[in-house]
Order: sequence, then C-alpha cells, then structure tokens
Amino acid sequence: MTKRAESKYKINRRLGVNLWGRPKSPISKRDYGPGQHGQRRKSKPTDFGIQLMAKQKLKGYYGNIGEKQFRKYYDEAVRRKGDTSENLIELLERRLDAVVYRLKFAITPFASRQFVNHGHIQINGKRVNIPSYQVRDNDIIEVKEKSKQLAMVLDASQSAERDVPEYLEVDHRAMKGRFARAPKLSDVPYPVQMEPNLVVEFYSR
Repeated sequence: MTKRAESKYKINRRLGVNLWGRPKSPISKRDYGPGQHGQRRKSKPTDFGIQLMAKQKLKGYYGNIGEKQFRKYYDEAVRRKGDTSENLIELLERRLDAVVYRLKFAITPFASRQFVNHGHIQINGKRVNIPSYQVRDNDIIEVKEKSKQLAMVLDASQSAERDVPEYLEVDHRAMKGRFARAPKLSDVPYPVQMEPNLVVEFYSR
C-alpha cells in the first residue's frame, strides 16, 4: 500500500465516515479510529469539535488540502458576493483535480491530483499541470491524446461507483468534458453529508 493510500484510509477511519463512498474503504469493516485507542468510547463533541470535524471532512474529501490553501479558499468565499458556504463549495469544485475526478478521468481525488501533476490534462487545448487551477465556465477539459488509452483512465471512466454531475458535460469516447456552470451545494454528489456552513462558523469565530 502506498503512503498516499495509507493516509487516505486513515482519513476515513479518523473521521469515522466513508468519505469517498468507496467499497474498499476500511471503515466498512471497522467503524472506529486508527491506533490502539481507536475503540475508546467517545465523549459528546463540543460545538468547536463539530465545526472542526466538518472542516476536516471537506478538506479531506478534496485530497487532503493543506490548511493554508484551504484558508485562502475561505477568505475568497467571504470576499465574494452571496452565501459564503455556497461560494466555498463552488471554489473547491472549480479545482482542476476536482473537475477531473468528477468527469471520471481518475478513480479518486488523490489519483486525479497526480494525473494533473504529471501533465495528462489539457484545458482549451493547452496543458495545465496545476491541480488547484480554477476552471471557468465553458472551459473544455480533455485528457492528452497520448494518455487516453491509459488503463487508469479507462477504468475510471467505466466505473459504476459514481455518476458525472449535471453541471459538467462529458464524452468518455473522446475523453473530453466541459464545465457547464457553477454548482450549488445541492448539485454536488457527496457520498456523506457536508456542512460548509459549519466550516464558515469555524473560521469566523
């Protein structure tokens, strides 16, 4: 097991949820935290603890984003007009690695980040290898020609684990997709309940 996969499974067990809805998740077999103290009886969480857990779930879901970068998303969400929690979700869903994952060009957010990093993705015909790149409305996201027959891409596109959400359009034969519109929280197919309003409360304390 790679270090990345190992840390991914630890995130699931620490948070006590199957964060990506994958059947291989160890939480399906053991619904307690990692380590020798994982089965201890848990005390009732405080408001701070509930808010922190909501933040950790959201950060973890998008490939375990670092705190500094995640805080920047929150600050940008506050700066924009409208509902801050909805703005935060939109910014996260516009990340290139998140879009590649949603289009089913990669099987997990972690694989998607690596896929982008290695230069397999083009936006409007130009290679982009920055996972945090913000995709804009009507951008065309395409797997590079030489990468379209990679086993990991074909496996991901044919997976029945999840569907492509309505705010994206995709042609898996051409391995090409379009970011049609900005999503709302209700549009995003999270396998577990996400509470960005609690994340906003956490940072606005």
